[in-house]
Amino acid sequence: MASKRTIITLAEEDKIWLEKYSGLHHVSMAHAVREGIRKLKDAESQKTYESLVKKTSGVWRGDDGLKYQKKLRSEWQG
Repeated sequence: MASKRTIITLAEEDKIWLEKYSGLHHVSMAHAVREGIRKLKDAESQKTYESLVKKTSGVWRGDDGLKYQKKLRSEWQG
Protein backbone atom coordinates (compact mmCIF):
# COMPACT_ATOMS: atom_id res chain seq x y z
CA MET A 1 0.00 0.00 0.00
CA ALA A 2 1.34 3.41 -0.93
CA SER A 3 2.01 5.89 1.83
CA LYS A 4 0.97 9.52 1.74
CA ARG A 5 2.75 12.19 3.68
CA THR A 6 0.57 14.55 5.67
CA ILE A 7 1.12 17.44 8.03
CA ILE A 8 -0.84 17.73 11.26
CA THR A 9 -1.13 20.44 13.84
CA LEU A 10 -0.94 19.39 17.48
CA ALA A 11 -1.47 21.25 20.69
CA GLU A 12 1.88 21.97 22.32
CA GLU A 13 1.22 19.61 25.23
CA ASP A 14 0.28 16.82 22.79
CA LYS A 15 3.49 17.36 20.82
CA ILE A 16 5.54 17.21 24.03
CA TRP A 17 3.73 14.04 25.08
CA LEU A 18 4.30 12.46 21.64
CA GLU A 19 8.02 13.30 21.78
CA LYS A 20 8.32 11.73 25.24
CA TYR A 21 6.31 8.66 24.25
CA SER A 22 8.38 8.16 21.11
CA GLY A 23 11.61 8.50 23.06
CA LEU A 24 10.54 6.08 25.78
CA HIS A 25 9.46 3.47 23.23
CA HIS A 26 12.35 4.08 20.82
CA VAL A 27 10.08 4.75 17.85
CA SER A 28 9.68 7.72 15.57
CA MET A 29 6.83 10.12 16.17
CA ALA A 30 5.43 9.14 12.76
CA HIS A 31 5.43 5.48 13.82
CA ALA A 32 3.63 6.35 17.07
CA VAL A 33 0.99 8.30 15.14
CA ARG A 34 0.51 5.43 12.66
CA GLU A 35 0.12 2.97 15.56
CA GLY A 36 -2.41 5.28 17.20
CA ILE A 37 -4.44 5.43 14.00
CA ARG A 38 -4.29 1.64 13.63
CA LYS A 39 -5.56 1.21 17.20
CA LEU A 40 -8.41 3.66 16.57
CA LYS A 41 -9.37 1.72 13.45
CA ASP A 42 -9.26 -1.56 15.39
CA ALA A 43 -11.43 -0.08 18.13
CA GLU A 44 -13.92 1.14 15.52
CA SER A 45 -14.04 -2.33 13.96
CA GLN A 46 -14.63 -3.85 17.40
CA LYS A 47 -17.51 -1.43 18.02
CA THR A 48 -19.04 -2.41 14.68
CA TYR A 49 -18.69 -6.11 15.56
CA GLU A 50 -20.24 -5.59 18.99
CA SER A 51 -23.07 -3.61 17.44
CA LEU A 52 -23.83 -6.44 15.00
CA VAL A 53 -23.79 -9.00 17.79
CA LYS A 54 -26.27 -6.92 19.80
CA LYS A 55 -28.54 -6.39 16.77
CA THR A 56 -28.66 -10.09 15.96
CA SER A 57 -28.85 -11.39 19.51
CA GLY A 58 -32.01 -13.40 19.98
CA VAL A 59 -32.70 -13.74 16.25
CA TRP A 60 -32.65 -17.56 16.39
CA ARG A 61 -36.16 -18.79 17.03
CA GLY A 62 -35.58 -22.52 16.71
CA ASP A 63 -35.16 -25.03 19.50
CA ASP A 64 -31.66 -25.93 20.68
CA GLY A 65 -29.20 -24.02 18.51
CA LEU A 66 -26.29 -26.33 19.21
CA LYS A 67 -28.37 -29.39 18.31
CA TYR A 68 -29.37 -27.75 15.02
CA GLN A 69 -25.76 -26.80 14.27
CA LYS A 70 -24.55 -30.37 14.88
CA LYS A 71 -27.30 -31.71 12.60
CA LEU A 72 -26.21 -29.40 9.78
CA ARG A 73 -22.55 -30.25 10.23
CA SER A 74 -23.27 -33.98 10.23
CA GLU A 75 -24.55 -33.55 6.66
CA TRP A 76 -21.10 -32.30 5.60
CA GLN A 77 -19.53 -35.64 6.44
CA GLY A 78 -21.53 -37.38 3.75
